[in-house]
Amino acid sequence: MNTKLATLLSSALIVALSACSENPTPQSKTTQTTVEEKTQQSNPLLAEFTGPYGGVPAFDKMDLADLKPALEKGMALKLAEIEAIVNNPEPANFQNTIAALEKSGDELSRVYKYWGIWSSNLNSPEFRAIQKEMVPKISAFNSSIIGNQKLFDKIKTVYRSAELKTLNSEEQRITWLTYNSYARNGATLSGEAKIRYAEINQELAGLQTQFANNVLADEENYALFLSEKQLAGLSESLISAAANAAKALGKEGQYAITNSRSSMDPFLTYSDERELREKVWKTYYSRANNGDEFDNNELIKQILRLRDERVALLGYDNYSQWRLEDRMAKNPESAMNLMKQVWPAAIARVEEEVADMQAIADAQGANFKIAPWDYRYYAEKVRKDKYSLDSDEVKQYLQLHKLRDAMFYVAGRIFNFDFRPVPEGSVPVFHEDVKVWEVTDKTSGAHVGLWYLDPFGRKGKRSGAWATTYRSHTTFDGKKTVLSSNNSNFVKGSEGQPTLISWDDAETYFHEFGHALHFLSATVAYPTSHSGVRDYTEFQSQLLERWLTTDEVINNYLVHYKTGEPIPAELVTKIEKAATFNEGFKTTEYMASAIMDLLYHTTDPAEIEPQAFEKEQLAALGMPQEVVMRHRSTQFGHVFSSEGYSSGYYGYMWAEVLTSDAAEAFAEAPGGFYDKELSKKLVDHLFSIRNAMEPAEAYRLFRGRDAKVEALMRDRGFPVNK
Repeated sequence: MNTKLATLLSSALIVALSACSENPTPQSKTTQTTVEEKTQQSNPLLAEFTGPYGGVPAFDKMDLADLKPALEKGMALKLAEIEAIVNNPEPANFQNTIAALEKSGDELSRVYKYWGIWSSNLNSPEFRAIQKEMVPKISAFNSSIIGNQKLFDKIKTVYRSAELKTLNSEEQRITWLTYNSYARNGATLSGEAKIRYAEINQELAGLQTQFANNVLADEENYALFLSEKQLAGLSESLISAAANAAKALGKEGQYAITNSRSSMDPFLTYSDERELREKVWKTYYSRANNGDEFDNNELIKQILRLRDERVALLGYDNYSQWRLEDRMAKNPESAMNLMKQVWPAAIARVEEEVADMQAIADAQGANFKIAPWDYRYYAEKVRKDKYSLDSDEVKQYLQLHKLRDAMFYVAGRIFNFDFRPVPEGSVPVFHEDVKVWEVTDKTSGAHVGLWYLDPFGRKGKRSGAWATTYRSHTTFDGKKTVLSSNNSNFVKGSEGQPTLISWDDAETYFHEFGHALHFLSATVAYPTSHSGVRDYTEFQSQLLERWLTTDEVINNYLVHYKTGEPIPAELVTKIEKAATFNEGFKTTEYMASAIMDLLYHTTDPAEIEPQAFEKEQLAALGMPQEVVMRHRSTQFGHVFSSEGYSSGYYGYMWAEVLTSDAAEAFAEAPGGFYDKELSKKLVDHLFSIRNAMEPAEAYRLFRGRDAKVEALMRDRGFPVNK
């Protein structure tokens, strides 16, 4: 029955997809093939990457009209390749099953790269209409492959074969990863359970997409426009950025605070207008929670219910059990235990921070208690009072282009990479703000890949910062070089002026570049080796943040945007002394989101009303009233807009334990953070192998032991239990 069902699902989907994009009139096989070839040749989204550097995406030929037919054709082509694997009469082995799967779907993979650009960088109502229609079809397509019993039987045969022991370590691991992926995603089910599993995936795909679009809608629909009289406290650079934002929104002559973190955060830090701070804060933290068409509360309930039902089909008690089984944490108890080790120290530090802020507010004659919209503002005053450190003064030395050069310097010293801008116009880009660099090996001059940078915020671009690849390094089917990308939402400086960013944003810039270096340094052979272990993959990027504070970067790249003078030594000393300042706030707002994520996915969904659940659980944890979750439930895209971080947001802290421990290794090394021997071990064991080795084993090869949580506590200035 399973085989028949899978075959029927596959056949039905092929027919449906073909009917959407091709002439339904019966044709001869020769004519049909000609039409298919013509479709592939004429649709740039399906075509092989051509041009220099091993081929590059045709971003200059992107047309939304091509997206739907490209997706349909790409899925049909991959299904045909799956059928060829399934119907191969030879006994299943690594080459004709696992390696064949690795080769399948090239056309569809290319289409997904363009899909990702429209989804994240160039989102529009027209794209969202296509997205809404196609997401359920994509889910059905994926389910038809997972549910193909003949295919799973072949995978299982290879996984259990004597041949497995003869394979190299990477081939053994991707065989296990493939088998595990299918087994954990419904391949072991049969009958009605298998059908229901596929239905749930389709429903979830649509709901999660709607969740993300609702958040984006509220980010686009709200902006606070200010007059010149309402700018008290804001620096020249912030005022300039707000003027540019208003101009981009058609309100030239005014000043706009957009509904994004990059705009909200500095406004709350510096604006003297408390009523406006409250308004900006409430607007930002109420995204998708306004009781209108973009409200996400009901979507959360539906998503949790469906996730719980789906894992129950596989025999798990809750979603977190299933999600964490193949992560470093292994189970939700281990993840929550890490949170509980740090949480008391974090909220105790918040109490100290609030007391310091309240003292300053009281001394200034304020007749109120510190509220969430006051936290950043008075924290900045405490910073100045305790450490004589002015964040806006520091910002004058943080020029975006100089920080980029600093990242290139670090990449050269640690990874032996050289970054050079490609000739203007030689590589297509999807927006005029995007710039491209070629990455080569400094010693041999060998081409490594390209690095794309899309640094500025704009309408239609999702908030935050992220890294991605348009092509990953592989060698099993001919060497493929890397096409990596970093994306941010900085507010662009005025014409002819550099873009200045905060210290936190500078750390994020380095963080995301760490992901790019992880992509660029890969030496693995197979695509599946690039699959991530969520509570590990953030480690490499978090670690790269540490190079921002090295003497080489500070002395050479942190220069004043007007005078060109290096940042003064006394200011650097102040930054170092204030390194753990406001750590209570940062840790608590993050951990509140991470803990709530675990609670959402270990609690019976029938008992959850999101707003009440959030309030009750945080109260039970002793959440300080002056702080809220970094991502309130209705805007928690990491968890509810996809399953990438669902029940896994704790992973940032799990990875940070590794980060703090590894940073101590560099601090103790003879050459410090530029120690050649340790740098080589870092690249060889923790960057280049991606997921071709179990992460805990890889870390032991680097450090000689497991990581210790005490390093994290020391990093944050929290007491360490002895």
